[in-house]
Amino acid sequence: MDGSRNIADIQTAPQGDFGELVKVRKFVIHIEEVLHEFGPAANPPQLKGYIAAVAANPYAGRYVENLMPLMEALKPLGTAMAQRLIDALGGADKIVAYGKSAIVGENGELEHAALWHEPGGYGMRQLIKPSKAIVPSTKKVAGPGRPVDVPLAHVNAAYVRSHFDCIECSIPDAPRADEIVWIQSMATGARIYDRAGGLKASDIQGEDGLK
Repeated sequence: MDGSRNIADIQTAPQGDFGELVKVRKFVIHIEEVLHEFGPAANPPQLKGYIAAVAANPYAGRYVENLMPLMEALKPLGTAMAQRLIDALGGADKIVAYGKSAIVGENGELEHAALWHEPGGYGMRQLIKPSKAIVPSTKKVAGPGRPVDVPLAHVNAAYVRSHFDCIECSIPDAPRADEIVWIQSMATGARIYDRAGGLKASDIQGEDGLK
């Protein structure tokens, strides 16, 4: 791939068509159920997972000054992805941590990944209530199969250490050079053996998204 493919020529199924700028090749959902970490059995186990959308990069292979059209076009995708991951983890009332990430193929630029900040976070925050904390994020430019650590933090208070976590995302055939992998992560609990001190989830004031 040299980035010359015209996104208008891409034919995808209806569930992957989010307008002229957002064409999804495939979705990947990954769920982990953490039962123990060589100590006591987790009660309850922690569920954590991610959903990834492998999509064409409409700006691959060229410099585009105004990137805002893609940010706006990604909002429906962010909401649709969040709903699918919420359903896979048992419902919005079960989600206590979230995060996001993006991997840009080599014909794109890192700034393209930054476009996911609003639609990727907004998609989760409008479905998970309350969710006052900023959604943590990572991003990188990389080729197919390269991993990225997708962060997790408490949905209402960023200072809650027990929920600092991550989940690794790696897709063998993505991103290709003219693609971006958009990723959201969620968890139903803290790290199962959290004992690093700090603000407890039970003591959250829930006013400023920090504590």
